[in-house]
Amino acid sequence: MRMTNFLHFTENHRYCVYRDFCLSGLDEKMLISIYQPMVGAFAVSLYRLLAMHVPGEKVGYSNIDQQRRLFLTLGLEPSEKGRRYLIEQTSKLEAVGLLQTSRMYVLETDDYVYEYELQPPLSPSDFFNTQHLTLLLRDKVGKFAVLALREQLWSKEPQEWSGISLNKENISVPFYDIFELNTHVIDYELEQALTEVETPRKQAVPVMPQGDGLNYADIILRFPRESKNRVFVERLRYDHEQMGIVNYVVRKYDLSVQDICRLLDEDGIFSGQGEVMLDDLQHKASLHFRQGMKLQEKRQITAGKVVALHQELNGESAEPAEEHAVQMEYYVEVPAQFQSKCDIHQYNMMLRNEPYTKLLQTFFPGTVPAHFMDMFEKIDLSYKLPGEVINVLIHYLMSLIASGGDQRINRNFVEAIASNMLLKQVDSYEKAVQYIRDQAKTKGRQATAASRTRTYAKGGKVKPDIPVAQESAQGETVTEEEFEE
Repeated sequence: MRMTNFLHFTENHRYCVYRDFCLSGLDEKMLISIYQPMVGAFAVSLYRLLAMHVPGEKVGYSNIDQQRRLFLTLGLEPSEKGRRYLIEQTSKLEAVGLLQTSRMYVLETDDYVYEYELQPPLSPSDFFNTQHLTLLLRDKVGKFAVLALREQLWSKEPQEWSGISLNKENISVPFYDIFELNTHVIDYELEQALTEVETPRKQAVPVMPQGDGLNYADIILRFPRESKNRVFVERLRYDHEQMGIVNYVVRKYDLSVQDICRLLDEDGIFSGQGEVMLDDLQHKASLHFRQGMKLQEKRQITAGKVVALHQELNGESAEPAEEHAVQMEYYVEVPAQFQSKCDIHQYNMMLRNEPYTKLLQTFFPGTVPAHFMDMFEKIDLSYKLPGEVINVLIHYLMSLIASGGDQRINRNFVEAIASNMLLKQVDSYEKAVQYIRDQAKTKGRQATAASRTRTYAKGGKVKPDIPVAQESAQGETVTEEEFEE
């Protein structure tokens, strides 16, 4: 039973029991031998007490009564401790499949009614074919006790049948070989009488479980009384559709109850008829969500800096001391500024093993620009890219700059490449090298296609040269006929 507010489950609330089966001798033995070791004697006693609410020779509903009857019969105090214990026992019965609990809101009485629907115990064959129940029983009583219980609940085949082969043939007679029904006459009176006599289960309006969203009580307790939107929020108590819209936004943008109360208090969230304006609410929730993400990123970056500073002061190293080799098929070319300082082997070993902060310092003769360092700190601490992948990304960006292209290396461009790496699950040095090679091939094909587009017309022919009018060297004037021509 999922219950977050114990004021919604008290001895004053009403309840009823529904049972559509009767307990047999085998069911009683299953409860005592199998279910009781798993859930405890108190939970089994509660199950039997609920089963007795409906007469043994009948099935259906019990009378509606206050839960005070359960508390007094079970010897529980009508306090928070007693409520918590009763919820714990019902939860055990629900977990093993003996009980289903529903809470129904009654508009006429403005209160909750609880329905306890009992389920029959599983037969021995069904129980031992259910893996999680068998494993739970093993954890409670042990492996050998489980085997002994199964032997007690199973009657073996006759001794004469053991060790011989039997050819089994079904010789049962079907229904219509013995009985013949008069299907030409329809008895409408009988069908109407059966319909009137049966007691169908009342279908309640389904509502969202508390574990999947907020309920009305959570919101109204924290909503300001002096707000002009309070009258609309109070209507959510009876409007399950509008409450579902609110919970949809809460789940979509991971809002707390304080956040949704703050958003519902703003102007324009409700229409004149009191309906939730979904688009406006989603827009404001999105702004709040993005702002929270930015604050979270800043906190992660600050925490990373503090940890790095602490490790530096204590002489600790965040990187492993072991060096990883690079296979020659994944070697990248040495940039021009490094060709006089190191060879291709040393450069690739540096990309594979050095932290990105050290690598940036080698590319810049002086101080590393602050915006460059901030970009890669975010990629490291927020995107969680491995260090060697970040180094390959730095190599790729520096290669673009050295190639003389017109691509500007700004924050949006770098973050777009990093997010694309995350989507393609680039999490190793080899995958990163393959990624930048694929990017280089794609850019090469795009450049070739662009040059062809500029050179050739749509039909594939070379564009003709358009003659340009030249000024006369003698500066002669044209006649009127020539001007018209």
